[in-house]
This record gives sequence, structure tokens and C-alpha cells, in this order.
Amino acid sequence: MELNLSADEVLATTRAVRKRLDFDKPVERSVIEECLQLALQAPTGSNSQGWQWLFVTDPAKKQALADIYAKNFAVYRTFAASTTFEEGDLRGEQKDRVTDSAQYLADNFHRVPVLMIPCITGNLDGVPAFAGASMWGSILPAVWSFMLAARERGLGTAWTTIHLMNGGDKEAADLLGIPDGITQAGLFPVAYTIGTDFKPAKRLPLEPITHWEQW
Repeated sequence: MELNLSADEVLATTRAVRKRLDFDKPVERSVIEECLQLALQAPTGSNSQGWQWLFVTDPAKKQALADIYAKNFAVYRTFAASTTFEEGDLRGEQKDRVTDSAQYLADNFHRVPVLMIPCITGNLDGVPAFAGASMWGSILPAVWSFMLAARERGLGTAWTTIHLMNGGDKEAADLLGIPDGITQAGLFPVAYTIGTDFKPAKRLPLEPITHWEQW
């Protein structure tokens, strides 16, 4: 099912979907592969194409990944609760809603039909800024392209990295046989959405975050 959205509509309405994931509707492998074929058209530094894509559908493995995520989310939520914003900052106004949505995903991660872990070849620990930026720049555009393609097909995704905390990346690697020298970029739920009527998000205005010539 394609939604026939314009490029601008896809870009403006690709949300981090948590509460509106349909846990009961299967996601066809063919649809995942359609999204992935488009993702592989993304830019990649020096044409390295060093990306690797791991999809998990086995219930036991999904539960194990969900347990890693939930353990780390409990730590992260305490930290997030201490974050404050100035009065009138829209991020402060949205904070409780976002936290509640994130908790819902943490509680239900194991129910998602497909979990995706995109990876990049190489170890980013302690590498120079140039090397790190180049490597991340060779996987992040492809992941975002996957998410956009998923949105066009009625699928919801959310970019999460919390499972990587506190040695969780090593636990996930051991669970899934990810070899040494491969860096995980996150853990993504992939599911059809309950409804497709997503709207543009409220964001900070351009003025305080846009700089011309100098900071």
C-alpha cells in the first residue's frame, strides 16, 4: 500500500511512531526489501557502502532485545526527567507526552513485528572527528531513506539508541552474532501504523538555530 504522498509531505510527516504501531498486522518481507532498495540509493562516503542491515522477527530474540532496551530505558528516563527547559519552550510543553510515548514503546517493544538494527562496518570508539563523521555519514542517510520509504508504504518507525547504553550493544551483538568491528546505529521498530494521518511536528523557529557567516 503506497500513500502517494509528495516528497515534501513524506519529509514533513515521517514521525517517530510509538503508540500508533500496529502490533498485530504482519509486515511482509517484500515491503521491507522495497524500502531497503531505496535506502541503498543514499549517499555513502567514498562509495564505501559499508552498511549492514539486520532484521529480527523471532519472538525470543525480540523479547531479549526488548529486555535490553527496557533495562536501559529505566536509567535514561531518570536522566530525562531532570532535563529542564525555559518557560515557553515548546520542548518543555511536549516533554511529558514524549516521555509517555517512549515508555509505551519500551513496554511493548517485543510486540513489534520487525526490529531493525542498521550497522556500519568499522569501530567508532575514539576515532578522530573526521573519521567518525565520515562513517556516520555513510549510514545515517540510508537509515533515514529507509524510514521515509516506510512512511510512504504505511509503515511506522522510530529511531532509538537506548539499547546501546551500558554495554547493551555488546549484549545485542552476542545475541544476534554481530561480529567485532561492526557498529550498531540503533534499534528500530517497523510496523504498519494505526491510521496514516500524521502531521508536521512543532519545531523551534529558524531564528535561534540558524547561523550565517559565524555563530
